[in-house]
Amino acid sequence: MYSYKQLYRVPSTLMRGGTSKGLILRKIDLPIQQDIRDRVILKMFGNGNSQIDGIGGGTSLTSKLALVGPPSHPEADIDYTFGQVSLEKQVIDYKVTCGNMASAVGLYAAEEGYVSLQEPVTPVRIFNTNTKKIIEVEIPVADGQIQYDGDFSIAGVSGSGSRIMVNFLNSGGTFTGKTLPTGNPMDEIVLDDGRKFSVTIVDAANILVFVWAEDFGLTGTELSHEINGNVSLMDTLEQIRVKAGISIGVIGVDEKVTPTTHALPKIALIAPARAYVTETGQAVRQADVDIVSRYISMGSLHRAFAVSGAIALGTAVKIPGTLPHRMVEKHGEGIRIGHPTGTLYVEVQMKENDTEWNVERAGIGRTARRLMDGYAYVPVSVLSPTQEKVTSQN
Repeated sequence: MYSYKQLYRVPSTLMRGGTSKGLILRKIDLPIQQDIRDRVILKMFGNGNSQIDGIGGGTSLTSKLALVGPPSHPEADIDYTFGQVSLEKQVIDYKVTCGNMASAVGLYAAEEGYVSLQEPVTPVRIFNTNTKKIIEVEIPVADGQIQYDGDFSIAGVSGSGSRIMVNFLNSGGTFTGKTLPTGNPMDEIVLDDGRKFSVTIVDAANILVFVWAEDFGLTGTELSHEINGNVSLMDTLEQIRVKAGISIGVIGVDEKVTPTTHALPKIALIAPARAYVTETGQAVRQADVDIVSRYISMGSLHRAFAVSGAIALGTAVKIPGTLPHRMVEKHGEGIRIGHPTGTLYVEVQMKENDTEWNVERAGIGRTARRLMDGYAYVPVSVLSPTQEKVTSQN
């Protein structure tokens, strides 16, 4: 029994999944009342951009949460609720999801005995409560043991490991009920100052607004210092994102919106395949990619490419008439996406049903690793019902 009587402790596991890192917490270890639970979690992560008074990493990629527990779906092995912890406000956004962290949850489930290990691959069926969809994660197993070593590598993560396949099943219309939320492969967004931009909005694992880099005087191969430092560009992209979000009903007309308060929709710049140099100085040949893209998350360039974003882009490429479809010369089962730190391959299997596009399966290879187990501590005063309530975006 610990002796810090004025502290509340929570069993915690820190894991990397793909290019993301976050805490995996069991719901049973947290307060039942959501506002108190979220207050505890926010205190664990720490307040402010640096998150110095907590264990958050101070970036959107390292301020992620996975709440897990026994399955509430008859076909699942484990429940997974994703939360994006704000760097600026006392907010946890539960309206989004994260495929990178799903790979970590799949590994966690296999390690913790939520499934029985089988060779050569143990499938873990995850019920993602954010999207009400099943994600199937494949964990490599040999000689009755999870295989951690391997030669599979992903851009944005040093070294290599065993390949963990993350398969999104029936992911079309995850948030809005339609793969093309507006019903159109391409739409026009008109800003308040009269400027017009062609966009494609796709809802598959995540909601993405795709815009043509050339419309902003860009090549699509720009790196973080060129995009994050371009105040005018980021302001315009945010205006487009908000207008698109309002048009499909995920943002209210009168809501006060910032990049960190409303994570959906995401927005990504796209351009035809071309050669470029990555953030780490690696040369990427034009022949090695099918499309280049720059993914914006919470107001800054994502140094890699989010798994769920890749699913949406792979889906968009499959649909005739969309901007991404027009950018790709050859249309096979999968596409290679060129992003700031390398390339990413995603496979999408689709079927057209009347006027709707069904995404039957979308898969991507990831690596994951358990980094640390222990306890996170917060003052017991955080549990008080008299404390100011936090805002959770559900």
